[in-house]
Amino acid sequence: MALKRTLKQTTPKRRLNQSNSDVRLAIFEDNEFRGRRIQFRRGGVAITNMQALRFDQMLSSFRLRNADVSSEVTLVLFSRNNFGGRFRVFRGSQNVASLNDFNNETESLLLVGRNLTLNEINDIHDTGTPPRNVLIIRQ
Repeated sequence: MALKRTLKQTTPKRRLNQSNSDVRLAIFEDNEFRGRRIQFRRGGVAITNMQALRFDQMLSSFRLRNADVSSEVTLVLFSRNNFGGRFRVFRGSQNVASLNDFNNETESLLLVGRNLTLNEINDIHDTGTPPRNVLIIRQ
């Protein structure tokens, strides 16, 4: 008597705890993805002071993506340390060749593998506290 195995076809479940693992960011010193470059391959990073990377007020262009779900990524650039000052929000995988009026202003940033709401971003801005499960880089 042969034993038959039946494989159940299912839709893959979203990996909630690993949402940051497929996030990639490359930041560039100059427009058009030129000049000094720093890459983040882990995803889920909060930099409270870009001086820690010697990149304070130098960011001019970037490449952002989530290799798993391209729409599930948020990058927030802040004009002051500890997520203060003015900010710019970028959601979804994209290449930004020039930050225009925000060129060379970034002093802190936040990268997560999901779409942050404006309320969540305002809370981070007001408290200076990034979300859980991100690597925090401090000066």
